[in-house]
Amino acid sequence: MCTFYPMYLVDFQIIRPRYETAQEETFAWFIDAHTKAEGNEDFREVIREKFWHVGCKPDRIAKRGHVLPDFLHRNWDEMRIYRLNERPEGLDLSARAKVYQEEVDAIFEAYYPEMSEAPVNLIHVSCTGYVSPSGAQKIVSKRDWGQKTTVTHAYHMGCYGSIPALRIGKGFSSQKTDIVHTEICSLHSNPAKHQIDQLVSQSLFADGFIKYSMVPHSDQPRMKVLSLREEIIPNSTHAMTWDVMEWGFQMSLSKEVAVLITRSLPGYLERLQAPPKAIFAVHPGGPKILTHVQNTLGLRDEQIAHSFQILKEYGNMSSATLPHIWERILNDPNVPNGTPIVSLAFGPGLNIAGAILEKS
Repeated sequence: MCTFYPMYLVDFQIIRPRYETAQEETFAWFIDAHTKAEGNEDFREVIREKFWHVGCKPDRIAKRGHVLPDFLHRNWDEMRIYRLNERPEGLDLSARAKVYQEEVDAIFEAYYPEMSEAPVNLIHVSCTGYVSPSGAQKIVSKRDWGQKTTVTHAYHMGCYGSIPALRIGKGFSSQKTDIVHTEICSLHSNPAKHQIDQLVSQSLFADGFIKYSMVPHSDQPRMKVLSLREEIIPNSTHAMTWDVMEWGFQMSLSKEVAVLITRSLPGYLERLQAPPKAIFAVHPGGPKILTHVQNTLGLRDEQIAHSFQILKEYGNMSSATLPHIWERILNDPNVPNGTPIVSLAFGPGLNIAGAILEKS
């Protein structure tokens, strides 16, 4: 466990993707896309039944954000990525990386307009796209901050990426560090793959962008970072993978994931030294993960409510999700100052990453 002098998380800024679609409409789009990719209209009822059986239902995720206009229509020849008349799986990784680059460059422009203050350190967190130079490097160069700002990349860790970002920021000692998450999960679906874990992923993941700062002191509303800990569950590497394929990035999920995580949680929380009477910020890998965590730890609904709320409003935004939950807790007047927050996130490894924060 990493315990250290306090640092504070402040100034959370969320940029929502330009499009948002109701979950039921997104289900309909994916059913059409899978049918188109299969090239057999008789397949429609098969994939519809399968998708609605295993997918995350609208009562759990109401809507999801996305930067691609593809999900708003069925003109397959006019899609940015999912031109299924050309390729049943959609365009290849190079085309998806180009879209990622364009969108992330625009996000950094929005977060750092002209006359912005240069951060001493800038950490870019993502698992859904990588280009070099990155959007973070480009904005530092464009703003002529090259002698003021150090850029660090925290890539491809998956949904738990915010916790290592805090650990990296802690290593920068008393200097101000900005952390920016840019996750464009909507780039990485393949309508030609009909396996259950792929349908589950297509029903969960969404795009999300958030920026916040880690500072040694502040008079703003803040989260004090008290401790951090990361562990890998033994013999669990098979349970979750995030692989780079020719067409894009592919998530593979085992049915064992929730059981492996919840079986390890009680011992992990003892080693994290989780305080009593805390509320929990749990990464919503899906409603099943949240339910398993709640039941295993005996949490009251109000102790984990913010995690369910963010899942329902935005979906799973990979590494950007946990910071969205922190922002929600920080701005919730019903959570008083001094409240401890146990933060948990999970990813390939299987990795359990956690933090103890305190609203102050």
